[in-house]
Amino acid sequence: MKSLLIVICLTFQFAFAQKELKHQVYFLTDEYQIPETEESRLLLFLSEIENMDIEKISIYGFCDDRGSDSYNMVLSQQRADAIKEVFSNNEFDESVITNVDGKGEILLNVVNDNDLYRIRGLNRKVEIIVQPYDPPREKVEPPAKESTEELLKGELQEGDKIQLENILFRTGYSYLTKESKVVLDDIAKILVERTDIYFTIEGHVCCTHGTRDAIDRKTKKRNLSLARAKTVYDYLAEKGVKRYRMKFVGQRRKFPLGGEPELDRRVEILVTRIVKPKN
Repeated sequence: MKSLLIVICLTFQFAFAQKELKHQVYFLTDEYQIPETEESRLLLFLSEIENMDIEKISIYGFCDDRGSDSYNMVLSQQRADAIKEVFSNNEFDESVITNVDGKGEILLNVVNDNDLYRIRGLNRKVEIIVQPYDPPREKVEPPAKESTEELLKGELQEGDKIQLENILFRTGYSYLTKESKVVLDDIAKILVERTDIYFTIEGHVCCTHGTRDAIDRKTKKRNLSLARAKTVYDYLAEKGVKRYRMKFVGQRRKFPLGGEPELDRRVEILVTRIVKPKN
């Protein structure tokens, strides 16, 4: 009976542990800037979790044994903060990050005690623990409203702003998904015919600190909202919309909608001029 209870407990612990995903980022001695190879590994990890329904993320920084306790506490916190910054720069919802803590020195016994250099290298790290909802929550569908196509075909006035629904971008990137191109093709056909309107394409991002822009992972530049607006601008131009009727601008995170973070990862059209037909 005791053996059966042990098996049940171990099975339960394993099932619970399966819910968590962990990733380690390793640092150079006395540094809290993320090494290039480690940043690449981290961005790959972010790509793996970006579509998960995440309940919480914990970020813990650690140091090796060579500094004083006070020094190690400061350095480990700086390392944890550096990782959180990467999450923010890449449009991850900071509200799910519940812990960003420096833990100071940590002791590891996973390698031969004689290999002191390797032990210290394993201590200089940040550990990221991702806890998804299990099962994922059901998404609440927004109330039905006029589609982008219906709005563009209707009566418009200067100052009208229309969100391009279902124009989606991968987190941290400015290129369009295959599904988004199909939607944008229909929008382009309407705009080619509606020669009476001039407009500005506005790009937005989510989840960054304050009103900052996010980083475009492809170019490494902090201009993701502008890059997304330009992507739509170029696509519409290729489909026949005259460039002189369009402008594009990046709005960074100046106008969050206050709902789900992905809703702020959007592109809008601002009508700037209506050309009246000549009598």
